[in-house]
Amino acid sequence: MIFTRKTLKLLNYRLKSIAVARLSAHRCLQSSASGEVPSVEVKFSNGRNMSISSGKLARFANGTAVCQMGDTAVMVTAVAKPKPTPGQNFMPLVVDYRLKNAASGRIPMNFMRRELGPSEKEILSARLIDRSLRPLFNKDYRTETQLVCNMLAMDAVHSPDILAINAASMALSLSDIPWNGPIGAVRVGLSDGEVLINPTRRELQSSQLDLVVSATKQNLVVMLEGKGNVVLMQDLLKAIKQGTREAQFIIQEIERLQKAYGRKKREVESPNRVDPELQEAVRSMCEMRLREIFQDANHDKISRDNAVNEVRSNVIDKVWSSYPDTEPGVIGEEFNQTCRSIFRELIFERNYRCDGRDYDTLRNISCQVDMYKPLHGSALFQRGQTQVFCTVSLDSPESAMKLDSLAALDSGGLKAKNFMLHYEFPPYATGEVGRIGPLGRRELGHGALAERSLLPTLPHDYPFTVRLTSEVLESNGSSSMASVCGGSLALMDAGVPVSAPAAGVAIGLVTKYENDDTKHLQDYRILTDILGIEDYMGDMDMKVAGTRKGFTAIQADLKVPGIPLKVVMESLQKATDAKSKILDIMAEAIREPRKYPKDSWPVSETISVEPHQRAQLIGPSGLHMKRIYLETGATLTAADESHFAVFAPSQAAMDEAKELIEGYMVKERIPDLEFGGIYTAKVTELRDTGVMVILYPSMPPALLHNSQLDQRKIGHPSALGLEVGQDIQVKYFGRDPVSGFMRLSRKVLQGPALGIPRSLNKAAGENGT
Repeated sequence: MIFTRKTLKLLNYRLKSIAVARLSAHRCLQSSASGEVPSVEVKFSNGRNMSISSGKLARFANGTAVCQMGDTAVMVTAVAKPKPTPGQNFMPLVVDYRLKNAASGRIPMNFMRRELGPSEKEILSARLIDRSLRPLFNKDYRTETQLVCNMLAMDAVHSPDILAINAASMALSLSDIPWNGPIGAVRVGLSDGEVLINPTRRELQSSQLDLVVSATKQNLVVMLEGKGNVVLMQDLLKAIKQGTREAQFIIQEIERLQKAYGRKKREVESPNRVDPELQEAVRSMCEMRLREIFQDANHDKISRDNAVNEVRSNVIDKVWSSYPDTEPGVIGEEFNQTCRSIFRELIFERNYRCDGRDYDTLRNISCQVDMYKPLHGSALFQRGQTQVFCTVSLDSPESAMKLDSLAALDSGGLKAKNFMLHYEFPPYATGEVGRIGPLGRRELGHGALAERSLLPTLPHDYPFTVRLTSEVLESNGSSSMASVCGGSLALMDAGVPVSAPAAGVAIGLVTKYENDDTKHLQDYRILTDILGIEDYMGDMDMKVAGTRKGFTAIQADLKVPGIPLKVVMESLQKATDAKSKILDIMAEAIREPRKYPKDSWPVSETISVEPHQRAQLIGPSGLHMKRIYLETGATLTAADESHFAVFAPSQAAMDEAKELIEGYMVKERIPDLEFGGIYTAKVTELRDTGVMVILYPSMPPALLHNSQLDQRKIGHPSALGLEVGQDIQVKYFGRDPVSGFMRLSRKVLQGPALGIPRSLNKAAGENGT
């Protein structure tokens, strides 16, 4: 075969391209084989370091990274299928985050002694990672992708969730998966007005703030999630700014490693391009009708959705008849894009939203408390078409949720939770039919957010375990923040002495970029108290909760790859203004915790029990305590050696339980025994160690030890001829301060001990011989 010069040149060029691609794809593998692992060291402003490396572990994955701080190390692998599934119209991103007992030198304390299903903490951390990464994927990328976070080692100092976010950012940046990163994430604390970057667990225990900030280049915020102990707005803003600046150090180091070792990104397979004529046909047929629907403030959620669905069906039928070669799904997707575009255009064109409100106006709010008498506390909170019913149940401290070893380690050593908020979102809340089954990830996330929002307002020394349930009966946006408002009302109705009422609000955002370039923000609108459709069509859902004084929780989810700090600050200011208005409306229903008790409220008291009476109160094998519980519902818990905590479901039950306790404790009058007094004791039992005696009929037998029976050393009471039922004289020396047992003695009443008689016969015989 004869090659021309042009053919040889082209062949040489292709061979070089293949060699460069292979070198870039396996550079991490080659460097690992030679003993060099690509790694970077991130140095924060407070002197702490974080190392991120790749190329040594799990090299079959598309991208792998190990992030380490202190002795905590997390490995994250990123794997994507070669091609997207045909007909898939969303980006299936799966994040698996599992805390492993083996990584901290522990054995799981379940029956199987191995890791079981994901815990609530693991699910929430996986959602945290997902929300930090998802906004930076290409909108046309629809290939199934999985991130697996593997705990290699865990110490008791640094939290692994922040390391997992940064390792995931590194893994995606080095892989061939099309992702517009990197991002950096830091945890921010606040102690005495000083911002702490990546604080240790001990520092977090005394910190007013626990905030996770994920940011990308140019100081753009991607995700916020945190809780605080009534943090002032200026302190929160300072923490967000500092966290965004610190994240840039991580981004710079990942970019440096990406340029040297990153693989070439895949080409994104865009969905089928729609004919411009078809696009124009869809828009011309639906624009006027959609504009009319979105400008009609008389529509509610159901009527608006029905009207839009009617237009969708009509447009798909008519356009399909004109373009029979086009699949109806393609026409429906184009209608959705047109609908979203028109909805967003109207927000910029008008100063009003689809329900007639301006950008800062709240929906109509109504509150009601004390719904049903058997409930300890209840409230119904209605905001627009979002309706939440909250109930409070008070129970004994033994009802607190016990935490396993890893959960206790993550919570700063807390072994039990005495406040729980359970969020329920049934399908009828949106007028749909669905299966009510196991708790979903969304419900867990919303419930955890509402729980973080209310926890700082509860007292630390409250004697009851509090369970707050939030049932969403109607949903049209911001049901988690409605749970905060309704939950605070229900707590006050239950008489829980909260420090201040709390409220929450959701802030939305609609942006406009120059030529669809997400790096240059041209215009934006901030929406207060968003509807469900504004959340779906918009670019941000920022949930902010707190008291009138400060913030207790914040969570910001974005659909665009980052927003400037200026937009974040304006959104927080609008949330602060809205929060104050909501608290004013809530105060009309109830202003402070209820002072006068309800008949249904449980009660708790502490009773004193002498150490020698504990067995009398508990009964044989706990029989008396079981009977008290079965007859009255009251439970007794030993607080210390001389006190018992009594919990009863009502005051009537407490009175009945105290009557039973008095009956067990005082069957007959116990005579007052004088220290040093001499008493007649009756022998009730002979033992190897002594005799059991009683000084009065109702007395539990006390031990008179062998050492106190006689001046001589006695091995068994039978040596003295003692029998059951015999009366003996004893002297009383009070009770032992530790055990509470009586101290009795018989030998002190006897004279001096006589010597043991010796036989002199043998000695006399010897002398006589």
